[in-house]
Amino acid sequence: MKKLCFAVVLLCATAGYAMPIASSARSMVPSEIQQMIGVDYRALKDSPTAMALKQQVLPDNLKELETALKGIGIDTEHDLDQLNFASFRTEKKGIQTIGVAAGSFSAKAVLKKLKLKKIAATKYGTASIYPMDNGLVMTFMDDNTLAFGTEASLRSALDTRDGKRPSLDSNPTMTDEMAAVDSAPVWSILDQKGTQAMMFSALGDAAKVADYETLKKRILASRYTMNFQSGVNFDLSVLTADSMTAATLSTIVKAGMLYKKMNASPIEKTAIDATTVDSDSSNVQLHFKSDDQKFQSLMHSPLFAAVSH
Repeated sequence: MKKLCFAVVLLCATAGYAMPIASSARSMVPSEIQQMIGVDYRALKDSPTAMALKQQVLPDNLKELETALKGIGIDTEHDLDQLNFASFRTEKKGIQTIGVAAGSFSAKAVLKKLKLKKIAATKYGTASIYPMDNGLVMTFMDDNTLAFGTEASLRSALDTRDGKRPSLDSNPTMTDEMAAVDSAPVWSILDQKGTQAMMFSALGDAAKVADYETLKKRILASRYTMNFQSGVNFDLSVLTADSMTAATLSTIVKAGMLYKKMNASPIEKTAIDATTVDSDSSNVQLHFKSDDQKFQSLMHSPLFAAVSH
């Protein structure tokens, strides 16, 4: 799932602004959300950099997703407008993931093709669930929106929509994080455990030097956006318990960047120099900006290969 989420963020770029997540998609997200990603799929073909990224980092599981959608008559490059992924934690089955796709496809046309292929639905509550390729299943929310995932994850999402389990709206930390970014072309929110793990991985040896085990308890959540409107822009905000924690974490991140720079290639050093880190109240804010040419050079560096895989 981490590779899939990373690829989705990298592959989807836009020159405009995406619409906030549809209410039908939001209603299916459980309160135990780990990560949610929103992307504007329409503009993928409009960015040469995004297309180059697609060729380099597209993982097998994203290829399988595109294959599954094509198997029911949906062309991801022409028919999709918006794609959202949500991973959430469950006590018995661990992490589950659902996707919600919205676009110019028609439920009537897709269902007609399924009927011709003699693919029948099974009922779960009021929903009709259809099999897809690669072990996935899907159900239509309306004529232009469908939800998909494993059968267990889709049932969990439908239970959430039908009020049988708490929804995202009962998780104020994550709803606040989403409200800050969900009108961006590409956005993601990550819960406390996910953010703690992400920061530990990003800090590398700097996390070992600092008392990260104590600090991480005061890291609460994170959010980020990415677009290719004027070059490549990436903005990450990490929410902490207070301004002192944010300032300390900001200092550690800067130290980690200096450490990585010591052994970096010239293009990687350029990328590190193009990254700024500051703290604002209880948030640590990281911003990266590069032009398309420099970023495409960075894509072929060992540092990018390590991050993207």
